[in-house]
Amino acid sequence: MPIYEYRCGACGVAKEHLQKLSDAPVAACPECGSADYRKQLSAAGFQLKGSGWYATDFKGGASASSSSGSDSSGGHSCGAGCGCD
Repeated sequence: MPIYEYRCGACGVAKEHLQKLSDAPVAACPECGSADYRKQLSAAGFQLKGSGWYATDFKGGASASSSSGSDSSGGHSCGAGCGCD
């Protein structure tokens, strides 16, 4: 179930609510009872748990790819004389 962020325009309180996708939005502020309680646009947060594909294929993959990315030009791949140094 996603966590939605709400903010009250009347009293300024901000809270998070755990709701199903099919649930109706919360209509009244739990602090002051105002109807000016609105759902905020926020980034989704999630956590990968268990021993699935993430843990076996990608977890720690950043360190493996960075060590294989070095070459004889010191990590510079566009060639000599490009002017981007």
